[in-house]
Amino acid sequence: MRGNELLDKLERIDPAYIEAADTAPNKRKSVWAKWGTLAACLCLVCVLAVPAMAAFSPAFYELLYAVTPATAQFFKPVQRSCEDNGIRMEVTAAYIHENTAEIYLSMRDLTGKRFDETVDLFDSYRLHTPFDCTGHCKLVNYAPDTHTATFLVTLEQWDRQSIEGEKLTFSVQKLLSGKKSWEGTLDGVDLGGSLTSATQTVQPRGLSGDLFGSDGGKSVTVLKPGDAIASPVDGVTLTGIGYVDGWLHVQVYYADILKTDNHGSISLVNRETGEQIECDGSAAFFDDAGTGSYEDYVFTGIEAYALDTYALYGMFVTSAGPVEGNWSVTFPLENTAGN
Repeated sequence: MRGNELLDKLERIDPAYIEAADTAPNKRKSVWAKWGTLAACLCLVCVLAVPAMAAFSPAFYELLYAVTPATAQFFKPVQRSCEDNGIRMEVTAAYIHENTAEIYLSMRDLTGKRFDETVDLFDSYRLHTPFDCTGHCKLVNYAPDTHTATFLVTLEQWDRQSIEGEKLTFSVQKLLSGKKSWEGTLDGVDLGGSLTSATQTVQPRGLSGDLFGSDGGKSVTVLKPGDAIASPVDGVTLTGIGYVDGWLHVQVYYADILKTDNHGSISLVNRETGEQIECDGSAAFFDDAGTGSYEDYVFTGIEAYALDTYALYGMFVTSAGPVEGNWSVTFPLENTAGN
């Protein structure tokens, strides 16, 4: 091709093609390819790291369980027994039927000193499952010769699907034992001669009965604690008797309930007929330290002039405090025979 002919051909080329040819190539595809490769690597790292982190990092396991319980339980290693603070916990048997599981777990005191037939888990146990469920735990046996308590854990899945093969984690932080019960008349208490008019408004930690309305107990008026009137047992003190808005209040203080679970009830007994009158409701509230609890037991229809007719009757449960530790087992929900 001659030079003049070449120039003539070039002059006929659309300028848009020339501009396009001069533009740098689009790098978007390669950029997205790099990000895709990086994302795949991160996913691989996560898949490889999750089992190890779930196994050795309780904090990571709890975080993962909060986001996706099924994934957390999938990677949680099976561990049917554990030991801490001289106490061994072990899964001994399980019965799975449809959406319900009944699991027996033993707690054995290897020192033989820390708990007895009154032992319970002090509401410190937790259930981790890959599904939504309801569950409860109760003591079913105590063997004094081996210092072993056996608990039955029962759980039921909400959507009534089969749960066999799923994995459950059961953990405990406290055991409460050495509980003592006291029941009887509070001798030496003069109901009519011990009245106080001092009251206060508190935020209750708990209410019973229907006396305080349906507002959820945002605030209630109770007796202001006074000096000890009687102490029938260590950890339990009668601190007030008086009227609030026409209702008789009898106030009892339970020391250090977060460690002892001290609790009880108060009733009135007619000295002449022996009739026992239960309270119509109660309001409980923490002390200033947030460790002990006051409880006002409320009686309606008891006039002040008739107080001498009645004696106070109490039922109380106390303990020395808990044994603390970190016990946790993880196991598949499958039928197993007891040992």
